[in-house]
Amino acid sequence: QGGGSAVIDMENMDDTSGSSFEDMGEMHQRMKEEEEEEAEGEAGAGEEEDGEFLGMKGLRGQLGRQVADQMWQVGKRQASRAFSLYANIDILRPYFDVEPVQVRARLLESMIPVKMINFPQKIAGELYGPLMLVFTLVAILLHGMKTSDTIIREGTLMGTAIGTCFGYWLGVSSFMYFLAYLCNAQITMVQMLSLLGYGLFGHCVTLFVTYNIHFHSLFYIFWLVVGGLSTLRMVAVLVSRTVGHTQRLILCGTLAALHMLFLLYLHFAYHKVVEGILDTLEGPNMPPFQRVARDVPVVSNAVLNTTAKAIALTL
Repeated sequence: QGGGSAVIDMENMDDTSGSSFEDMGEMHQRMKEEEEEEAEGEAGAGEEEDGEFLGMKGLRGQLGRQVADQMWQVGKRQASRAFSLYANIDILRPYFDVEPVQVRARLLESMIPVKMINFPQKIAGELYGPLMLVFTLVAILLHGMKTSDTIIREGTLMGTAIGTCFGYWLGVSSFMYFLAYLCNAQITMVQMLSLLGYGLFGHCVTLFVTYNIHFHSLFYIFWLVVGGLSTLRMVAVLVSRTVGHTQRLILCGTLAALHMLFLLYLHFAYHKVVEGILDTLEGPNMPPFQRVARDVPVVSNAVLNTTAKAIALTL
């Protein structure tokens, strides 16, 4: 009996020890699982942080690509505009596509006033003739300044002449077009430029003759006849394209006054104004530099005389 009880106690001890080992294994497994869960949680948090960082980095890269694409598109458009210069010139070609015979005929027509004003008169829609007349007027002004003994300094004279002629042509044409729009006149900007440009033919003839033949009476004759005929031509064309007596009076009176006064300005006041501008910009004319003999001081003369006497005595 005693041996049987000892065997039973050993079996009980073995059972308790096995269960304790199992409990230790379960605890170790649970701790391992908890460590793995914590590691997975930390890894997930790290991945989330990396994802956020990569997302910001990706957003910045996307913005950079968009800015680069926009800059590329802008540069491409500018390059295309630069390379399409021929196409832009091709747009202006119809305004300069004219034969020399047609230009000559229009120059003569600019001195002949039209008689029929009951229907709109035709206006040439080209700019070659007016542009050449403006350059011709510039050359005549330069010739007049040279014959009047005006000193040319550093190209200022040519710039002033170009600014005056082109300023009048473009400025007065724009003003008259605006006034024609207010007065309901049927005329476009190109037609106004052509009309006023061909009207400068009388100015060119008058100034070319009177700059070479200096008689005030001759100038007044040319001013009334030649300048008056070209002005009457423009006035008659505008009258034929304007409805209403008040509108015609305002439009044509303004154009006639500006055109005739501009010719008076070019003949009488232009030279003085240019000389005043030159004096203001570069100062008045200075006399040329001259060499002037300087007086030798008395002390130097005495030193020279003493030196000469000493040399003579030694010799």
